[in-house]
Order: sequence, then C-alpha cells, then structure tokens
Amino acid sequence: MIDTLNAGDTIKCTINTVPQNKAACDTIERMMRRDPDIKRSLARAQRMRRQRMHAYIRGGRLWYSREKAARIAMCEQGNAWSMRFTHDITPDLSSVEQYLSFEKA
Repeated sequence: MIDTLNAGDTIKCTINTVPQNKAACDTIERMMRRDPDIKRSLARAQRMRRQRMHAYIRGGRLWYSREKAARIAMCEQGNAWSMRFTHDITPDLSSVEQYLSFEKA
C-alpha cells in the first residue's frame, strides 16, 4: 500500500494491534503528531503551559516550575488519524506497517 501512495495524498491510519516494543510505539506516536487536529491541540497545550508557568526566586535567581507535556497522541488499539503523505516518512511507516492499516482519505 505504501508503494502506491504519492506525495501530498491524505491517508488515514488506524492502529490494529499495539506493538510490544517501545520503539514501534514511539514511531506510531510520532506519526500521529502529524495529524492537523493533534498538532493544533499540542500547540494549544504548549501555549497554555507557558501561560501557567510558575516562576519563583531561589538563591537570588529565577526558577520555573513547569507542567508535564500533554499526551494527546497515544498508541492504543483503534486510534485513528489522518495526515498528508510525504516520501520522507516512508521508512517509518514501513517499519510499523504490520501494526497499522492504511486507506486513502
């Protein structure tokens, strides 16, 4: 399926099975962050974290208490996302192809 895609095609990916190894999960989550809705949510969460950042003085200098980053893209069975296909992500998609199903959107 990946060989038939052209650059600029919108594809929808769905997680069929969750991989047992962490590297494959990380690759899938990285691909999920290419979805425009997830990207927008992550950008908003980052902006809100910056606004809520707590600064305090300790030892005569400014220190910051930062929140943990939001986990919006999670590798769970049944999660789906859409993204634009580019040829630079072909190795990543082919490495996790056994866990995903692809379709043109």
